[in-house]
Amino acid sequence: MTDFDDVARRYIAAWNETDPVARKEKVAALWTAGGTYTDPLADVAGHDGVDGFIAAAQGQFPGFEFRLLGPVDAHHDQARFRWEAGPPEALDSGAGAPVVGFDVVVTDADGRLERVYGFLDEAPAAG
Repeated sequence: MTDFDDVARRYIAAWNETDPVARKEKVAALWTAGGTYTDPLADVAGHDGVDGFIAAAQGQFPGFEFRLLGPVDAHHDQARFRWEAGPPEALDSGAGAPVVGFDVVVTDADGRLERVYGFLDEAPAAG
C-alpha cells in the first residue's frame, strides 16, 4: 500500500528543489519514466518534461516555496491534496499565498507517480 502522505511530501520537495541535479533526481525517484503532469498551463510527460516544467515555474516565481495545506485524501491508487505557494515570509506571516491549488495523483503498484492532475484555485493574473 502506498504511503500517500510520503508521496505528497516528496512531491512538494521536488517543487521546492532549486538545484537542477537534485531536482532531476527527485523527479526520477518519484515519477514513472512515462509519468505525466497536466494542469491549466502544462501537459508534459517523462522525467525531462516534468523537471522542465518545475524549472520554468521556479523561473516565473523565483523564491516561492510550496507547502502542503491540510491532510492528504487517498484511496486505491490515487490521492488528492491542497497546496500553497508564495514567498516564505508571506506564508509564515499568514498574509496569504498568491498561488493555491490542489493536485490529484495516480500511482503505479510501486507507489510512483503515473499521472498528476493539477488545479489552480488562486493564481496571479497573467500579465
